[in-house]
Amino acid sequence: MPHALIAEDEMLIRELIAEDLGDAGFSVTAFASADDAAAAMGPCGPIDLLFTDVRMPGAIDGWELGRRARALHPGLKVIYATGYSEGVPPLAEGERRLEKPYRYDNLIAVLKDLDLV
Repeated sequence: MPHALIAEDEMLIRELIAEDLGDAGFSVTAFASADDAAAAMGPCGPIDLLFTDVRMPGAIDGWELGRRARALHPGLKVIYATGYSEGVPPLAEGERRLEKPYRYDNLIAVLKDLDLV
């Protein structure tokens, strides 16, 4: 079973995406901040997908979390969820952006595009 790590500061959104990814066949580990997710990346074992909000409180944001995660886990797929379109850096191979608000079918389309489902 593929493993997804979630970083999302809004509890209801975090619970919803955890449920959606679980329904899509992932085991899920979720965190309320990019800082907490970054600290747990090594101990939580192999990761197939990082799903991260971009703007969160704390020392690092979702963009930095993605960079650190890919440095630790080469080949990791990353989905950046954001409601903002400004200041978006170019995405690398295996990275996608999902505009908030999104629906389950939008998530599945991105997962298919990344060859994760």
